[in-house]
Amino acid sequence: MKPSPGYLCFIRTFLMPLLILAVGCSSPNEDLVKTSQAQEQAAEKSLDEDAKKHTNALAKESSPYLLMHAHNPVNWYPWSEESLQKARDEGKPIFLSVGYSSCHWCHVMERESFLDEEIASFLNENFICIKVDREERPDVDQIYMESLNVYNQLTRNGQGGGWPLSMFLTSEGKPFFGGTYFPARDGDRGVRVGFLSVVKRIRDSWNDNRDGVTKMADQLTEITRSQLEGSPPLAAKKIKGSWTKRALQQLKRSFDPEWGGFGFVAATPDRPKFPEPSNLLLLQEWIRQQPDGEEKENAKNMLAKTLSKMALGGMYDHLGGGFHRYSVDRFWAIPHFEKMLYDNGQLASVYAEAYKLDPKPEYKRTVEGLLAFVEREMTSPEGGFYSALDAESEGVEGKFYRWEKDEVQKILGDDAFKLFAETYRLNEAPNFESEYYAPQLKSALDAETDAKLVDSRKKLFDVRAKRPRPLLDNKILTGWNGMMIRGFADAGRVFENAHYVDVASRAADFALTKLTDEEGRLWRTNTDGESKLNAYLEDYACLIEGLLALHKATDDKKWIDAAVKLQAKQDELFWDEKNGGYFYTSKDHETLIIRTKRAADGAQPSGSSVSANNLIYLANATKDDSFKDKALATVLSASGLMDKYPTIAPRMLIAALKLKK
Repeated sequence: MKPSPGYLCFIRTFLMPLLILAVGCSSPNEDLVKTSQAQEQAAEKSLDEDAKKHTNALAKESSPYLLMHAHNPVNWYPWSEESLQKARDEGKPIFLSVGYSSCHWCHVMERESFLDEEIASFLNENFICIKVDREERPDVDQIYMESLNVYNQLTRNGQGGGWPLSMFLTSEGKPFFGGTYFPARDGDRGVRVGFLSVVKRIRDSWNDNRDGVTKMADQLTEITRSQLEGSPPLAAKKIKGSWTKRALQQLKRSFDPEWGGFGFVAATPDRPKFPEPSNLLLLQEWIRQQPDGEEKENAKNMLAKTLSKMALGGMYDHLGGGFHRYSVDRFWAIPHFEKMLYDNGQLASVYAEAYKLDPKPEYKRTVEGLLAFVEREMTSPEGGFYSALDAESEGVEGKFYRWEKDEVQKILGDDAFKLFAETYRLNEAPNFESEYYAPQLKSALDAETDAKLVDSRKKLFDVRAKRPRPLLDNKILTGWNGMMIRGFADAGRVFENAHYVDVASRAADFALTKLTDEEGRLWRTNTDGESKLNAYLEDYACLIEGLLALHKATDDKKWIDAAVKLQAKQDELFWDEKNGGYFYTSKDHETLIIRTKRAADGAQPSGSSVSANNLIYLANATKDDSFKDKALATVLSASGLMDKYPTIAPRMLIAALKLKK
């Protein structure tokens, strides 16, 4: 669907002055817009003082991210029908701010704009301000992030998506303008227009041309709907082998032959690089099925290079274990420092399965460090897994993880420091902000060197542990727990480690009791003992996947029975009777402007693609072909997507490969 000439005319007339370069948590140029440590510390002090003066409706929420904003002078409301009705009753537009607890630029925008009394006063007078935790409400985030992407494409403004997501909506919830991070005022960060100027312009447009804003919002909503609801499947009646072959060819073209990973562009070495575990799992399935030959060797090379380089770089925490969310450069060298449960859950499975294919000691060490981190820092007393660790502490990104050379030498002493510095590249120029080090390896450790470094790593870890810690987001999310359950179960099976299986079993028992209601339906989240919010497709699919990984590891009938029961509930609530496949929200979910249905895998796999693989396992384990029929229908429901963009759904391709065997 194309925008009308009137739509673009309205943008040029009223909103073109606001089409500015915005920076979000996914920006490749964050070093250009960092605030000084003094500014950050002053903002932290302001935040502490502000908590004594203001309290808004978020104080009644349980999300750690929402509670961070409960004492902003901005009169925030949570996403709810009551909040939307308030906007309708008062005839005001909505300012929707979406973020999450470990998002560095979300914190920066809070300190700069949402603690500012002048900006807060203007927002409170002219908007209904709604704050959303994207991890609690991925349905809301998905809709409005896609609307921002559509808006950026239509206006050709050069911006991308990211968080904080800053969207402006009509009182009916329809988007008409947005961006990511905005500095507080004009000139605060170079030529970027300030947030105060943005909201004043939006206010004027709303008051002076309400009809134009409404028409613009209607068109943007319709285009976004066409993107998110998914096109009906093509007339494909069977799986095409060309899907996977084309996907592998495209992965090879975008592969970084020197440093591993995908999305390689030689001209932009500072482009962020993500681990993309769904692609790595596809490579593994291809390697398992493909006969020896050039295609198999190419896949093995891409997998081995990527896993090796990720484990060597600073994106892996060499002192505490586990992976940060992504690297800000091509080299996996400097991470964006937050740690997410979903990354570590998926990567535990990836590295464990890689070890089964090719038993390199570095793969096993990586998994052991990762799982030790999760068990130590991300596991609740009841056995569920917490969501995330923040990127910053004391208002400074990466401060908890960075080191000065003299500090390390003083802690270790000269002799131990010599080996540590040589091994972890402290003999080179500082690699982080021109004065600090994020430890990283030159090459994989041999067993002898690794043993010599155990004491040094422990000394540094113990010192680091006494520093002010990054915020822990203690939400327990059902889908993310499913990924981590699979990670522990896969590692337990591959490494024959009963303890890992026990950790996975305990988390699964927690999910089946504390995250499940009396009717067998799942909750999305549990925080401080309170479970709430309707679960999404990904919650059902990923928890089932975790249960099936436990069954594969133990052959215990308990887990397959629980998976079958939960699959039946998923089918009841999410299945698309007309076109096959699954909707993202249940049939009785809160009505939003769009009911989404997507098969694309991102940083987290889509619930549809995970479901297709679950159904195949269930068919084989129970000898019930009805599961396989549903799996085939799920894959074919995405046939239009697979024909056009096969690399966008690698987990669905895995299911297609299994069904063609």
